[in-house]
Order: sequence, then C-alpha cells, then structure tokens
Amino acid sequence: MDMAKQDEIEAMSLSPPSMGSMHIADSNGFGHNIDYTSEAYLRNRNSEIDIEDDNLHTLEDHPLPIFLKFEDVQYGVRNNPASRNPVKAMVSRVATQLNMEHDSYKQILRGITGSIGPGEILGLMGPSGSGKTTLLKIIGGRLHENVKGTITYNGIPYNPALKRRIGFVTQDDVLLPQLTVEETLVFAAFLRLPSNMSRKQKYAKVEMIVKELGLERCRHTKVGGGFVKGISGGERKRTSIGYEILVDPALLLLDEPTSGLDSTAANRLLQILQGVAKGGRTIITTIHQPSSRMFHMFNKILLIADGYPVYYGKAKESMDYFSSLRFVPEIAMNPAEFLLDLATGQVNDISIPQDLQAPQLSPESERNVVKYLQLKYKTELEPKEKEENHGMPKIPEHLHLAIQVKKDWTMSWWEQFMILSRRTFRERCRDYFDKLRLVQAIGVAVLLGLLWWKSQTGTEAQLRDQIGLMFYICIFWTSSSIFGAVYVFPFEKIYLVKERKADMYRLSVYYVCSTMCDMVAHVVYPTIFMVIIYFMAGFKRTVSCFFLTLFGILLVAITSQGAGELFGAAVLSIKRAGTIASLILMLFLLTGGYYVQHIPQFMQWLKYISFMYYGFRLMLKVQYSGDQLYECGSKGGCRTLQSSPSFGTVNLNGGLIEVWVLLAMAVIYRIFAYLCLRRRIDVCHL
Repeated sequence: MDMAKQDEIEAMSLSPPSMGSMHIADSNGFGHNIDYTSEAYLRNRNSEIDIEDDNLHTLEDHPLPIFLKFEDVQYGVRNNPASRNPVKAMVSRVATQLNMEHDSYKQILRGITGSIGPGEILGLMGPSGSGKTTLLKIIGGRLHENVKGTITYNGIPYNPALKRRIGFVTQDDVLLPQLTVEETLVFAAFLRLPSNMSRKQKYAKVEMIVKELGLERCRHTKVGGGFVKGISGGERKRTSIGYEILVDPALLLLDEPTSGLDSTAANRLLQILQGVAKGGRTIITTIHQPSSRMFHMFNKILLIADGYPVYYGKAKESMDYFSSLRFVPEIAMNPAEFLLDLATGQVNDISIPQDLQAPQLSPESERNVVKYLQLKYKTELEPKEKEENHGMPKIPEHLHLAIQVKKDWTMSWWEQFMILSRRTFRERCRDYFDKLRLVQAIGVAVLLGLLWWKSQTGTEAQLRDQIGLMFYICIFWTSSSIFGAVYVFPFEKIYLVKERKADMYRLSVYYVCSTMCDMVAHVVYPTIFMVIIYFMAGFKRTVSCFFLTLFGILLVAITSQGAGELFGAAVLSIKRAGTIASLILMLFLLTGGYYVQHIPQFMQWLKYISFMYYGFRLMLKVQYSGDQLYECGSKGGCRTLQSSPSFGTVNLNGGLIEVWVLLAMAVIYRIFAYLCLRRRIDVCHL
C-alpha cells in the first residue's frame, strides 16, 4: 500500500475546521479566502471555558470528504417500453427470463471506470449522445434501474443518506420563474441550511454567494423562464450553481454548466468551481467543448465515445497519451477540440497510425478510429486505472461511518411549513390575484344577476328557473376549482422532483402548503361572486341563509379542488390530467340531480360518488324549506315546495348530512392525492 497516499487521505479526513474555508476566484481573477473558522475557536481551543459563538456552529457542517470510485458501469434502456397490457407484459417477462430479448436493450454506457477525490474536478467529455449525462445521473443517484457495475462513496454504495451531501445542477435550470434571484437563494438557505445557524448567518451566507457569483445586479430581478421575462442565461446558470453550493455539498455534479455562455462567462464559472473544489468538495461536470484555458483547469478528463471510455486520466497528460498512440494534430488545435474529433473518428488535420490508413471522411474509417481508441484504452489505461482504484489505500473507518449517517431534517415540520408556505404564496400570488380571474368572477356574477334579476318562486316555472341558476352556480365553481387545481402538480413536477431528490423538505409539507395556499383563490373569488349574485337574483334575504349558501358554495369549491389535485397527482401529465378531469366532471354533472333525477337502478351508484350531487342537494336544502308555499294563484290553491316535482328526490327538511359527506370527500380526495403524488414523484427523474 502506498504510504504517501494513505497519509494524504488521513490528512484530508482529519483536517481541522479550516477545511470549511472556501476559496473562490473573484471577477478580477484574483481569489480571496472566506474562512468559516471562528476566531473564538482558534483563540480558545485549549481553554476549558465553553464560549458561545454563532460562528462555531458552522464548524460542524464543513463538507465531508467523498472519495468516489466507479467501476465497469453499464446502463441500458429498452428499445420498446414495457407494455401496460397485462398479457403483453407477462409475455415480455417470460421472454426476458428465457433470454430471448438480449437485443431489446440499447446500451448507453459500456463499462466506465474511474475515481476522483476531494479537491478535484473531473470533466466528462464526448459528443452528444455519448452517455455523459446518463453517467452523471447514475453517480448522483438519479438512475437506479438497469444499472450494472460498482459505484462507491467512501467505500459505501449509494444510500438515501447521501441525498443531502450531493448537489446536482441540471442542464436546464430548474428554478421557480416568479421568484427573484435573492428570494430563490434565501428560501433555499432557510430550508436547507442547518437549524443551528441563526437567521443572520443564513442571510450572510446568501449575501456571500450573491457577491461571489456576480449576481448583485440581478438580485431583485425575477429568475424567469418560459413565458416569464427574467435574467439572462448566464445569470440563471450561476443562480442554479449558487442554489446548490449554498449548502456546501460534499459532491457537486453539474450537467453542461457552460452551455449558452460566452467564453468569458464560462471561464469565470469554471474558476468559481475551482474555488469550490479547493474547499474540499468533489466536483464532476459534463462539458461539451471547453476552451483550451478551461480544459487545463480540470484535474481529470473522462472521454466517452458511443458509451465506451476512450481516455481517462489527467487533463494535462491527455495530449501525451494520444501522441504515444501516434495521433498528433498537424495544426495548432485546442486540446478539447482534438479529443472530441478523436471521439467521433473525424481525423482531419490529424496524423494517425499507419495501420489505420484508410480513405478519409468515410463512415468506416471513423468507426475504425473509434474502435482502435477503445481497444487501446482497454489494454493500456483501464488496467492501470483498475489497479490504482483497487489498490487505493483503505478509507479511514470514520469516513465509512460518516457517509452512512443520514442528516436529520434541518427544521421541524411546522418550521418547514411556515417557510414553504411563504415561498409558495409568493410564487403563485400573481395567479391568485390575476385581474382576469377577478373580471371573470365579477362579470359572470353580474351577467347571471341580470338574467335572473329578482327571480321569484311563486310558480313552478319560476321555481324551475331559480333551481337552474343554483345548479349553474355549482357547475361554474366546480369546473373553475377542478381546472384551477388539476394542472398544479403537472406544472411543478420538475421543481418538486429536483427538490425531493435533494431531500429539501418533507413531501407532506409541500402538499399541505400547496393545497392551503391555493385555497385562498378558491375562497376569495366565490365569496365575491356570491355577494354580487345573491342579492341580484332575489335569493332568500336572511343572514343565516346567505352565509349557509356561501358556505355551501365554498364547500363545493374546496371539494372540487381536492378532486382536481387527485387527478393531477395521479398522472402528472398536463394533457392527460385535463382529459381525465373533463371526463369525470361531465360524469358528475350528469349525475348531479338536475338533468336526470330518476337514474336507473344499476347506474345509481354513480350519483353517490359525485360531489356535484351532494353539493346541489345542499344548496337546495339551504335555500328552500319543505313547508314553504307556492302556486297560490293557481286553481288548485297553495302547495308546499316539497310537493314540487323539482324536489321529488330531495327531502328539504332532511337535515344537512351533505355537509359531512362533502367534508369527508374533501379530506379523502386530498389523502389519495398525497399518496398518488408520493408514489409518482418517487419514480420520476429529471
């Protein structure tokens, strides 16, 4: 065993709290140190007196050194996804067991081997489609199925305890568009930083990140994205990186962090990553075609071609290695461009070995070059890397144990709820208080009030008209609430998956915050609507009747919201969620008790699962009483409302059991929505 390496590992793992210091290059190219080590700690480390100092808390949270090793990593995907037809699925499983479907898998990665330790940056290079992002997701624990090979973190396979020690910056920046840069970082700090840090320390950490990443100019600008105007692509990328390094991850993974950036911004970004690595972090990043200056900032390079490794080793030694294979550029060439040309087999302006001489630019010659490089890697580089990998000194025992300890939640359920509810409300408040929604509620209320102006219940026809208005009000707020809730989870799926993969908060907290904040809109607008239409349409003018009617409409709206959340959580697809909601809404409307009162016996079960049925009955019971008289001007004399054909299936004096049914439905819908969301989110990947 190499004693020098053993000493180096022990020195890193047993280093004093100064490992918490982070060196980040400033925009002028000169670095400065940000030392988290408390002066009080240094001054009193030999004292028996315990000095209280907020800065001391950060000593416990310096990043744990991670020594990452991956060996013979393979990954494949099915050419034909598994069928939902149970017969086809069973036949497919039988065929797989009989080894009849070897060719049904497309291999993405084919035996990738490498290692990296704290303080190093590994660059994954290769042409598009070579498997760089796939390897990054596997290392980050985002992909588990159909993965072969060995990946260890301090000698331990991936486990849930690693979630909060790994930072993952995706190629597409997944940030809430309505929040500003500063709000994004502040909410992340309060949700992810340890609870033993004071509010002042958390704000100071955000301020440091904003300054070091050059985000001062855009700190109060919305992040934007999609149809929301916001910051530039480079600023959004730096915000994504700040979002992750805010919590000092031990392992930081970045997917194409320089895509869309100019050379100056890309170079500065990599300088920042160098500073982050010097603080004891392990960094792996995919990169497409870096400049020559950026190329030499990497400690190691892994070059992949068609899923096969072509080169693995120090960046500065890559040119010497290919020169030893007699691949030499004939003109001055960027090393990264040279490596990518070799990975694709395009050897224009590159001298090649004699045994590969073939007509240039032919597909056959390009394949031969790539196969030759893959073979040389297998015979020359891979054995050496495996020997070093397996021959690495044993990781200290305390690092084995530390990597398996799952960090506790940084705050209680209630504290998470308070922070996340503020973030959710701030993100969605533009939708809640949209002028169009207000105009819609007021406009429809006024229109209906004019159409049913001072409606009466003196005759059967007038009674039927007013009942029709009651049913339309139920329809309007049922459809508004369902379609206002059904798209919430499909739209926010990518944000939720990202934050759940990082164990940022409890899923139950997110769901409760989402449904409680959305309930604001489902209460405010129906209330404004009912205040207008109730008195215009001539409903019963008593205080108790008004508030009971309002309560009934709000109950229908809140129950409909729960149903919409269930449909959205069940499929997490915008298109399918809308289709399912439309079909079920139509079914519930038809069985609501207005269009068809006498449903055939074998179909009556449908009305008992329809919240429209109970909501409409509740509205009728609140607004009318069974002994109220009408038709007093007819030949037959006055009759009670209970005798009207409109109430043939409704006992107007039968109590308000519908309230309890709707409340139970509202709760049950939400319980099932939460369970569906948990099940679906756990299997989703970015």
